[in-house]
Amino acid sequence: MSETATTPGKTPVDFWFDPLCPWAWMTSRWVLEVEKVRDIEVRWHIMSLAVLNENRLDELPDEYREMLATKAWKPVRVVTAAWQKHGDDVLGPLYTALGTRIHNNGEGPTVEAVAGALADVGLPAELIEYADQEDFEFDAELRASHKEGIEKVGQDVGTPVIAVPGPDGEQIAFFGPVVTPAPQGEEAARLWDGTLAVASVPGFYEIKRTRTKGPDFSNL
Repeated sequence: MSETATTPGKTPVDFWFDPLCPWAWMTSRWVLEVEKVRDIEVRWHIMSLAVLNENRLDELPDEYREMLATKAWKPVRVVTAAWQKHGDDVLGPLYTALGTRIHNNGEGPTVEAVAGALADVGLPAELIEYADQEDFEFDAELRASHKEGIEKVGQDVGTPVIAVPGPDGEQIAFFGPVVTPAPQGEEAARLWDGTLAVASVPGFYEIKRTRTKGPDFSNL
């Protein structure tokens, strides 16, 4: 685990996200809601759906493969460059600005949306130049962060990945929770308590059911 400072008395929760993913966005809003009602502190990390799928593109539906090729790299490159140039503390605010534009406002992962998010949080406008940098300057750092998260849960999952306290204080990582809309208030707290409960059981791996609803951003 890369070292990121945590406030004394707070439980660290490590969260890996790709700004493109609507499900990760809702889970991120849930975990921020949990910060209001439980003594936790989120530590943000980058992962990439493009990196995750780059060696299995032939197995993917045409539409998803096209999305990865045309949309997935730009936002995550800019976020990675901002992180490398301006530190860990920019990740949370920039992700919030990006997600609000991409998902809540329906702007999508466009260069204009990414540029607007940089302006929203006061980051230099020239960071947008990394969006189209195919020989990406910080590719190694992006892949290292991605690898750190995905190795905790395996290659057959996506984003989000969260790591929470488990037995004897070690971290247990999961894909998810995948939920829509993002729980708020005490509902958010109950889901958090349940997440800790399953993490406390040695050998617990999975609870799952078929999704019958799409992403719902109406309460964000």
